[in-house]
Amino acid sequence: MKQVADFAERVLTNVSRVIVGKDEVIRKMLAAFLSSAHVLINDVPGVGKTMLARSFAISLGLNFGRVQCTPDLTPSDITGFNVLDPRTGQFSFKKGVLFTDVLLVDEINRATPRTQSALLQAMAEKQVSIDGLTYQLSEHFFVIATQNPVEFEGTFPLPEAQLDRFAVCLSLGYLGKDQEIELLRRLERSHPIESLEPVCQPGELARMKELVKDVYVDESIVDYVVRIVMRTRSHPDVALGASPRGSIALVHLSRALAAINGRNFVLPDDAKQIALDVLAHRLILKPEARLMRKTKQDIVEEILKSEEAPIRG
Repeated sequence: MKQVADFAERVLTNVSRVIVGKDEVIRKMLAAFLSSAHVLINDVPGVGKTMLARSFAISLGLNFGRVQCTPDLTPSDITGFNVLDPRTGQFSFKKGVLFTDVLLVDEINRATPRTQSALLQAMAEKQVSIDGLTYQLSEHFFVIATQNPVEFEGTFPLPEAQLDRFAVCLSLGYLGKDQEIELLRRLERSHPIESLEPVCQPGELARMKELVKDVYVDESIVDYVVRIVMRTRSHPDVALGASPRGSIALVHLSRALAAINGRNFVLPDDAKQIALDVLAHRLILKPEARLMRKTKQDIVEEILKSEEAPIRG
């Protein structure tokens, strides 16, 4: 998988010119993209979520679109709508923001549930249906949604069905002192994103995705993944565990991480590396667990520590 590893290194190096000290997050986002999955970033304002999405799209040579979610945003603002042309008397379709490659849905929890649900078909099927007609989206359609975990006034929490559509939930977090100093140095004259260029050739993305599908996943790894996911369903502190979609995402992203690391087979460590990001946001804790101040991350980490991994993948 040297081709995928070289490709990943180019993208990581390029995005890192803009995003300082977050190589692991970039790597996981790339794994989601190569798995044709979608990403939710749950973090406070000002940590670089928008810059990450923009630099990621530029590095891959893809079109970038952004929608700022507000309560008055309508489903047609996202999907598009038919407009009557008075000259011809015919309706023409005006495309919405979905018709791009990389779409940043900023503060998705500020949109109404009706608007949030407009993303479901697009994320699952890469198509939208309007007035009985179906329109195909980009083959590389990739949603990066964000939400602020500390400001809930005027928000509409994502329902479980919507959360389950996101393969991973990531967090950037604050920079360390040295990293923040480095960031300030880079911004002294101009923003690095202004000079960022694509590092991929046309057609290369589809080839990388196909190569990831060739990564071998041993039966012992599949068994390990299923055991982890089933433990989330039987854990005494969990009211609702991860769905089979969580199992699928965990296998697919483990496979992508293996390819990014230059291997054509999956190791248990690949699953461990991404399990927290894949599973935690899919869980619903029991009220008594929340009263004990347990978190979803605590539960997944507990399961990973206690579930025996296969010796060889």
